[in-house]
Amino acid sequence: MTPASINSAAAPYVLGHSAEELQRLTLQARLLEPITRRLLLTAGVAPGMRVLDVGSGMGDETFLAAELVGPAGHVVGADRAPFAITQATERAKAESVANVSFVEGDPSKMPFDRLFDAVVGRYVLMYQRDPAATLHALAIRLKTGGLIVFHELDWGGARSWPPAPTYDQCCRWVIDALRCGGAEPYMGTKLYSAFVQAALPPPVMHLEAPIGGPADPSGRVTDLLQTIFPRSLVATLEQFDVAQASEIDADNLPGRMYEEITKLRSVIVGRSEVGAWSRKS
Repeated sequence: MTPASINSAAAPYVLGHSAEELQRLTLQARLLEPITRRLLLTAGVAPGMRVLDVGSGMGDETFLAAELVGPAGHVVGADRAPFAITQATERAKAESVANVSFVEGDPSKMPFDRLFDAVVGRYVLMYQRDPAATLHALAIRLKTGGLIVFHELDWGGARSWPPAPTYDQCCRWVIDALRCGGAEPYMGTKLYSAFVQAALPPPVMHLEAPIGGPADPSGRVTDLLQTIFPRSLVATLEQFDVAQASEIDADNLPGRMYEEITKLRSVIVGRSEVGAWSRKS
């Protein structure tokens, strides 16, 4: 999913919307799919629902929600990036997914023909200057009793043991780059206060994290290392004099991390994947 900056109060999306970045997000979606699936099911996304997916990007969460709501339901994916909307629409046609549609723009402002049963989003609020205001605006699109579900990351739990220096440094670089770019690297643990400040009922919360060692047969470790550091962050780190491209060596970074954790027999813990959900009163 592309975390869309959905309104004028949003910070610029530091990762950009390049074709390379959208492809990285598709690989990342493979890692996140089972986590987001559990979150949506536990929160109450169910057959027949009409759902708005905020910051839909390539449509990964949109298609997942469409599977859960079934043919009697419908999911509208909204994103501000034209390229993402084009790609998601083409994917829907190619995969013959009939119960989805994609629109370009700000879902908190654009008109819809009727209210939604649920509003969902993944990695969206971390890019908003005022997450509570964003939630409040999106809740207006919900029916009374409608479900609002957001999945955000939190880098506070990322670590390795025995310590893998390159992996740990990579995590610090990501945190620094997000902060310098105006994003919130600890949005997951701030979801509760954002919901309450948005005048929504206090949310139920859930946390998961990918974890594993070298040669993990699930493939999660490989996916995590390949997606953890977007190349687009290099320019931000250089701009703010945090690190230089030659030091980061982004092209070889995943391989270097994997070689190191193999040598050290380290277990790596990814960032925390935090979900929060509530119903509009």
